[in-house]
Amino acid sequence: MLGIRSWARCRPRPSLLLVSYQHRSASAKSYDPLRILFCGSDKFSIASLQALDHERRRGSGRVASIDVVCRPEKPVRRHLRAVREVPIAATARSLGLPLHQIDTFTHWTPPPPPQGPVNLIIAVSFGLRVPARILTSAKYGGLNVHPSMLPEFPGPAPLHHTLLANRKATGVTLQTLHPTKFDEGKIVAQTPYPGIEIQARTVEELQALTAPLGAKMLIQSLKDSSFVPPIREVGWYKSALPSRDFTHASKIGPKDRHLDWTTWSADDILRRQRVIGPLWNTTETLTIGNNGERKAAKRIIWDHGFHLLEDECHLFPATGHPIIVGLRGPAPKVYIRTCDGNVLVADSVKVEGEATTEAFHAAKRNGLAPIPKRVDGTTQFPHDFVAFHSPLT
Repeated sequence: MLGIRSWARCRPRPSLLLVSYQHRSASAKSYDPLRILFCGSDKFSIASLQALDHERRRGSGRVASIDVVCRPEKPVRRHLRAVREVPIAATARSLGLPLHQIDTFTHWTPPPPPQGPVNLIIAVSFGLRVPARILTSAKYGGLNVHPSMLPEFPGPAPLHHTLLANRKATGVTLQTLHPTKFDEGKIVAQTPYPGIEIQARTVEELQALTAPLGAKMLIQSLKDSSFVPPIREVGWYKSALPSRDFTHASKIGPKDRHLDWTTWSADDILRRQRVIGPLWNTTETLTIGNNGERKAAKRIIWDHGFHLLEDECHLFPATGHPIIVGLRGPAPKVYIRTCDGNVLVADSVKVEGEATTEAFHAAKRNGLAPIPKRVDGTTQFPHDFVAFHSPLT
């Protein structure tokens, strides 16, 4: 008896409209050639799109067509003078795939490909929930590739939260698309427990690790037809670790970058800086003008981050209260003690609304510390350091 691959080489190549793929296992289910609506955005989703297009081009009979949906380009930067396009848009054009750029599914219906109506929706790092009316119109419903081991880290930022939680292992999940909720579908395939070791330190590195795994898992599901109803769930993670408090991977926002010197260790701060930086604080400024002293709270953005002070600091600053060290030298720096007793060093400071500049000049110009306004090479400082007017909050 010929195997599937040998038979495929011997048979005449039929029309994609006529052939259904049958897995070599007797228990596998057949399905019509897939007319896919692929919803994506970033590099993680690009890997899955490229794998699907490769499957389409090689003529296996599994994928007949792919239409791509992504968000339209958005104004970015200050004053919204520049626009940024979703990365997957350029990939879709380079592959010659039909591209639909929409900001909402309201009043939008997938245009039917020449081969017939869409029969499978695939959403990967998309950000919009595919409505039930579109899911139910597709014969095989929808699939999602998610870069975590669900139910751990459901939500829009699983890669960030995996690194922030300092997890030692991770994986990917292939699930069905739920008609009303994110990341509540049936688990079709998943990385075996305990997952793959994480050697990545940044989101970009972790994305590069998980994206090909997700693409491979998606194509394998097409090969073994595990996405075809009735679906056999294979999720194991929640039952294997029933006592774990599973974390929702919420979208990263300003509050996640608000540095807490009272509870974050030096390792915590450096990890957050690496994963979601730049971090920020507020502090009190004091300026003296014609009308006397004026106090104000200003946001400090650690735009260029910190590094750990390797030498012992004898100044013993209070936790979260910056001091500027090296006033008598060419490049004073900001020293800040963390709650675990380490000292972090910042070479520069960005005061909100201004450009990033050396710590000494930013402090002098904005009244962060008691530094004379007129400073030149002859200025004598009583000490080689000076503290900010107030701790960071």
